[in-house]
Amino acid sequence: MGGKKVCIVGSGNWGSAIAKIAGSNAARLSGFESQVRMWVLQEEVGGRRLTDIINTEHENVKYLPGHKLPPNVGVDEGPDGLRLISDIIHEKLGIEMSVLMGANIANEVADEKFCETTIGCKNLQHGQMLKELMQTPNFRVTVVEEADTVEICGALKNVVAVGAGFCDGLGYGDNTKAAVIRLGLMEMIGFAKLFCKGPVTSSTFLQSCGVADLITTCYGGRNRRVAEAFAKTGKSIEQLEKEMLNGQKLQGPQTSAELHRILKSKNVVEKFPLFTAVYQICYEGKPVTDVIKCLQNHPEHM
Repeated sequence: MGGKKVCIVGSGNWGSAIAKIAGSNAARLSGFESQVRMWVLQEEVGGRRLTDIINTEHENVKYLPGHKLPPNVGVDEGPDGLRLISDIIHEKLGIEMSVLMGANIANEVADEKFCETTIGCKNLQHGQMLKELMQTPNFRVTVVEEADTVEICGALKNVVAVGAGFCDGLGYGDNTKAAVIRLGLMEMIGFAKLFCKGPVTSSTFLQSCGVADLITTCYGGRNRRVAEAFAKTGKSIEQLEKEMLNGQKLQGPQTSAELHRILKSKNVVEKFPLFTAVYQICYEGKPVTDVIKCLQNHPEHM
């Protein structure tokens, strides 16, 4: 006893994957208490409470099946313009916040396949402590001070991935998708410079939280997958979310709506044509083929 306490709030596929890493590291490192608590939204799976299944079988059978969680992860039940989640938590709880983002598809992390991640932490001493908690031989951590930029990357990459999914659904090919990724990255950098209070340097976008996460999300993420189905089937985003995601939520379309409100309020909509096209296709009934128009007429090409 006497070490720092670790808890995981949330138990989706990513919460469960990070619990596997943090639980194993907390159990062996002297600087942390060995018991790790995970807070779970209570659900029933096969007539049993999900919390009971996790506590007895040490497996999240709904969101990360096939992976055993360390036995020291137990469960506490909890109640049920764009603001950074870290700011909201800081405001409500009065605690210092850091963020972890990267090219980290949860199932691959749980499978212990090699990947990198980025921790954004304004206090580098705390960043090193978090690196110790999170790093494993196959989960390599880089700490940077631009925490707001790291967090914004994690939100905006999902909007770009929706655009990439539209291109896949329309059969436009890898060259077009590469253009979506590049132009999307330019808009991500432009938005971060507009939104972040502190410095925004291009080097942060070269970390795992930036270009690497953008690539993996545009090729492998749920936002891309649902957007591809949207382009192919014409079904609504809400309907596809229910059919395809097993209770998980889609982030890209909702983020595009929040972005659009901010861009309008700052009168800079025309500088972000990809973000705007994703919003208009998802929410204003514009044809999916408008995504190609926004690429053809992007300010970078004028």
